[in-house]
Amino acid sequence: MILLALLGYVLYPAIRPAQAPGSVYPRREIPNTDVNPFGANFFLEREVEAWKREETVRMAREAGIGWAKQQFIWAEIEPQPGRFRWEKYDAILELCENYGLQLVARLDGAPAWSRPEGSMPGRPPDDFNLYGEFVYRFVERYRGRVRYIQIWNEPNLFVEWGNRPVDPAGYVDLLRIAYQRAKEADPNVYVLSAPLAITLGEPHPEPGKWRAMNDLQYLEEMYAAGAGSYFDILSANAFGMDFPPDAPSSPGELNFARVLLQREIMERFGDTNKPVWFNEYGWNAAPESFAKESLIWKRVTEEQQAVFTIQGIEYARQNWPWAGVFHIWYFRQVGNIGPEDPGYYFRMVDVDFTPRRVYFAVKDRAAQVKEAGPGYIEETHPAITAPSQEWSPQIKTEASGQAVLVSETQGSHLTLAFRGSQVHLVAWCGPQGGQLLATLDGEQIPGLPTDVRGRSFIELYAPEQAQKSFLVVESANGRLQTLRLTVGEFAHPDSGGRECTVDAFHIGQETERSFPLVPVSVLLAGCIAVGWFLGRSAIGRKSAR
Repeated sequence: MILLALLGYVLYPAIRPAQAPGSVYPRREIPNTDVNPFGANFFLEREVEAWKREETVRMAREAGIGWAKQQFIWAEIEPQPGRFRWEKYDAILELCENYGLQLVARLDGAPAWSRPEGSMPGRPPDDFNLYGEFVYRFVERYRGRVRYIQIWNEPNLFVEWGNRPVDPAGYVDLLRIAYQRAKEADPNVYVLSAPLAITLGEPHPEPGKWRAMNDLQYLEEMYAAGAGSYFDILSANAFGMDFPPDAPSSPGELNFARVLLQREIMERFGDTNKPVWFNEYGWNAAPESFAKESLIWKRVTEEQQAVFTIQGIEYARQNWPWAGVFHIWYFRQVGNIGPEDPGYYFRMVDVDFTPRRVYFAVKDRAAQVKEAGPGYIEETHPAITAPSQEWSPQIKTEASGQAVLVSETQGSHLTLAFRGSQVHLVAWCGPQGGQLLATLDGEQIPGLPTDVRGRSFIELYAPEQAQKSFLVVESANGRLQTLRLTVGEFAHPDSGGRECTVDAFHIGQETERSFPLVPVSVLLAGCIAVGWFLGRSAIGRKSAR
């Protein structure tokens, strides 16, 4: 019996059902691309009733939306020079934080006092330094809480440039000042360029000028004016019109793949290591009853809207390594857009909070991004949960993905939900390094060193700063598990602090198991020998009787 038990013990690892081999997650090396891709545009500043704001954000989070694109209107925040009213926007930020949505703040809407009397509200101020000062105040106030800001909106349209001919070089001046002031307030803030309206252009009455400039021409002139030095993320609009997501791009066609032509311009100017985030993304599902000439975004069915929205994100994530967040246009409006307007039919959720098909499609797919499988993932991956009040994201150009998470506060924790056979932590060690306590599904992890309390930990102290990979979990079971890392209260005797810097994780995939031929052969021979001996003994006893 003992030999049979040993045989079973040796055979089981080789014959038990293996985890179905999944595809290895491709490493996303361009910063700000290893992220939750699901975002949406919101109009929370227009909602009067607090419960409606909260229900909007709650439903978004329930659907797996991780990003809220939200306008912060300069004219409302600074109605008079130097007099600020932050209360409404403080509340919006706090609400999004409570539900785990990260904000991307669109900063525009110049107050009347900053521009000529009687000018259009969309016009930027005559003195761009006034806008730069507002950007500085905004970033300073929300430092560490709002980490992504967009500088103006669609400046290639005359209505967004004050009913004047559009001016790419003028916008670059505005962008430069805003970028410099933003980085002055917080070096770790990310600056997004203004998204360009996708258009084939509309001439201005003045010869050689444009009321609406072709987005490709505008972007090229932006780069020629030096824009590449003054933003971290290119913001792009991508409406599918009546084409499926895989329809090819063409300079004379407006569709989802048009962003490829913008990317080509970026690469032509050597801007290859920046991501593209999608500012307004989606398909319009207006009813067939609308006159064709009123459908400026064309139309698809609601079923196609839902399918294309997911297919577009999936296609981009698989084929465009520079694609980051997709802000669907839009989540819910407050009732100012009526059903007689084609724009009404972009919504994910009706004004009365009835979810549309595209909402459920996003919810079903977004649930799958919250766990990590085999592959190399950055600290921004949605399978990693790191409370923003405990961990500080910092730009670090020599790091993997050019960013890290940093904390030195005892008890700060982060979690990784994963499926795989091994987990390596990529972290930075140095003279100020602390210790990270580590548990797997709430239990101590075999193979790691333990402190005086018997807790497994990872030592991040080193005499010189260096990136290091630690094997944290070995021989995991392949099921969904949770690794928890917590900043400990102890540190190496030579350390000058408790700083813990997390860079990335590498999750290993279970390899094919070989058959244990030698031990199985030995045990089988033993079983045969014992069987032969027992058989001979039984025959001998029978003969004796």
